[in-house]
Amino acid sequence: MAHHRSAKKRIRQTAKRTAINRSRMSRIKTFVRKVEDALAKGDHEAARTAFAAAEPEIRRGVTKGVLHLNTASRKISRLSRRVKALATAAPAAQV
Repeated sequence: MAHHRSAKKRIRQTAKRTAINRSRMSRIKTFVRKVEDALAKGDHEAARTAFAAAEPEIRRGVTKGVLHLNTASRKISRLSRRVKALATAAPAAQV
């Protein structure tokens, strides 16, 4: 347990920051999950709109320091590729 005032303050700050960061990561995961659900259903329009909402949220995670830039870029790239693949597969399935 901390004995100095500065150490006690640091513990309080860390707890507060951790709660904020967890909230931000949870929000990002929710947006990504919406895209993945739309992809699983095969609904291209829903996937496209969900991806359009998820991308800025992932990028915001980078600016807030909860995600590394390369991690965010990788997630966005992979989601985008899956949404695009669904777009090309959807017209072929309808024909």
